Amino acid sequence: MTDDRLIDIETKLAYQDDLLETLNSLVIKQQARIEALENLCRGLADRVRQFKDTGQSPDEQYEIPPHY
Repeated sequence: MTDDRLIDIETKLAYQDDLLETLNSLVIKQQARIEALENLCRGLADRVRQFKDTGQSPDEQYEIPPHY
């Protein structure tokens, strides 16, 4: 192998290492956002279940009484 070819291979490897680290950090951030959204969905589902159990819709508690 010539020196130029070896340098090219080492350069490509360095770029690939950098890309891998960048993608890894992106996946970690996405996983954190997914977990936050899952927690939010669970909380919303719990609220909907609570309203179902009481027989009241979420908007009923804010409705204006008929005499207004």
